[in-house]
Amino acid sequence: MSGPILIFDSGIGGLSVLEHIQTKMPAKDIFYLFDNARLPYGDLAEQALIEGCVALIIKQVACINASIVVVACNTASTLVLPHLRRRLTIPVVGVVPAIKPAAQLTKTKHFALLATPGTVERAYTKELIREFAGGCEVTLIGSSELVLIAEEKAKRNPINLDTIKPILAAINGTNIDTLVLGCTHFPLLRQEITECISHPVTLLDSGEAIAIRVASLLETINRSAKGKTNKVGRLTAGFTKKIDKGLALTLADYGFKQLECISVGS
Repeated sequence: MSGPILIFDSGIGGLSVLEHIQTKMPAKDIFYLFDNARLPYGDLAEQALIEGCVALIIKQVACINASIVVVACNTASTLVLPHLRRRLTIPVVGVVPAIKPAAQLTKTKHFALLATPGTVERAYTKELIREFAGGCEVTLIGSSELVLIAEEKAKRNPINLDTIKPILAAINGTNIDTLVLGCTHFPLLRQEITECISHPVTLLDSGEAIAIRVASLLETINRSAKGKTNKVGRLTAGFTKKIDKGLALTLADYGFKQLECISVGS
């Protein structure tokens, strides 16, 4: 398991997961692969999403000799994990919306899930709610537009809060006290989301839980604590469509030294 961690997402949302993984494993090399040519995933047909993600990830795993795959995309995780696990011999970690911790945290027994339309509508998500939030009222909010707004923020373009407020209107004027950010893009808009909600709401995402799971699988938590190496892991980003200067600068801020365009063909 000496190869890099492969983190996969449709766009820049997985950076919110990468930060947690880096905190746990700062010496580990990471390849961040994002399929921006097909963004947003929430609007794709299921079979197209499965086939495209599986082919792209398997190709890149072989190219970099990855030690583990993190599918840092809620929409993709609800569909592609079984297919990847059948095709790969390395661990595959997915993202699960933080329904269970939200149900445990809410005081009013009313929380909301903010995710892409695909994640909100999928049977997988409804089963999570039935299993872990049976005693709660759960308001479901689906938005692909918020994904694109997060992408614009990463490109260093200005964000108009008036484009976000209508998406979150179902929360205002209610007793919702907890909001699950069920898309990895959404933690990148924490400040904007908070400003658009009229009352205090706790925001939950799965980044920390994913990082703990990855560290456990790679058996690096104790080793890192004892070794105290000065080595800093190398960060490489691959994308399926050319990116603009603003996004390249944002990736540099995260510590990426190498950027490359990945062919989606064979």
